[in-house]
Amino acid sequence: MLKSIRDFEIKGKRVLLRTDFNIPLDEKGEIEDDFRIKQTIPTIQYLIKKGAKIILISHLGRPKGKSKKYSLKPVSSRIEELLNKKIRFTDKEEVGDINEGEIVLMENLRFHPEEMENDQGFAQRLSKLGEIYINDAFSVCHRNHASIVGIPKILPSGIGLLLENEINALSKVIENPKRPLIAVIGGIKLSTKIGIIKNFLKTADHLLLGGKIFEPFLIAKGILVGKTFLSEEMENELEKINLTDPKIHLPVDGVISLSGLEEDYLHKSAIGKVRKDEGIFDIGPETIKLFSLLIESAGTIILSGPMGYFEREPFDIGSKSIVQAIIKNDSAFKVAGGGETNMFLAKYGFREKFNHISTGGGAMLAFLAGNKLPGIEALK
Repeated sequence: MLKSIRDFEIKGKRVLLRTDFNIPLDEKGEIEDDFRIKQTIPTIQYLIKKGAKIILISHLGRPKGKSKKYSLKPVSSRIEELLNKKIRFTDKEEVGDINEGEIVLMENLRFHPEEMENDQGFAQRLSKLGEIYINDAFSVCHRNHASIVGIPKILPSGIGLLLENEINALSKVIENPKRPLIAVIGGIKLSTKIGIIKNFLKTADHLLLGGKIFEPFLIAKGILVGKTFLSEEMENELEKINLTDPKIHLPVDGVISLSGLEEDYLHKSAIGKVRKDEGIFDIGPETIKLFSLLIESAGTIILSGPMGYFEREPFDIGSKSIVQAIIKNDSAFKVAGGGETNMFLAKYGFREKFNHISTGGGAMLAFLAGNKLPGIEALK
């Protein structure tokens, strides 16, 4: 049974709050998207209101040693703006005296290699900073890192408001969804989505595949004859799936390009006619119609991954059209997540149209695939 932040008497206590401030920065080191920061603000505000002494710990990127490029200093400034409250930032492993309601943000945990190595000595050092540990970093709960699975072995531990919301929303999708349940899955690498596909074939009513991940299915079925190479690993994975399962819906047409340039594209009415030297960059209009009709009837919709190369027009049409179809379904419970998905929804102002936007990418996929997340298991 998971303990919530609400289950602790935290007034006057030093609370070690594991957050995920792994946000995109531009070349100048300025924040491009503060979505993850904003999602943690309610938990921080709760701790302030209850009189806790707050120590924030997080990571940013994958630095090799200390680097100004990966400093959490810009995050500190952004939290100050959002809370209208001074934040004490430190690059030392000690925080000194803290007053009730005061906030200290520690420098990037991954400046210490011991973090990703799940070094218990490093977990011990971090634990000395606090009296209570709260995990609010769902997006790294699939990692066996010191600040995720090591600290709960030492301190009384629980979940924050964000992590609680993530668990509740995603559990609703897989445990008791309003039917029909439709999973719309895109992106580039099938290897990262194969687990969620297998699980949704057991639980979903329809599985709509786009992006690049549908190509191996069509190759295995002998439809995409112009592209015949599949790795041995992928062949083995696809052999475990019934490719004739009526739940699986694959594109029937696509938008292809020889060079990826905007002016060098055309619509292929029959996707099986795509040649070896042509790249499929988006789903086509007939596929959009078919997918949209299914989405129209959905009671629950999960979106993970874009339908095409949305970063460049006109290959964003498929992704936009499918999201618009999802939004149009007012009665459905709508959930989305993953790095590319979040970027796309933010780019076109679609985030607020969903019931829940997950802060997790790999963590969300692992959770929806039915896997146990180490960070959540450590809190039980």
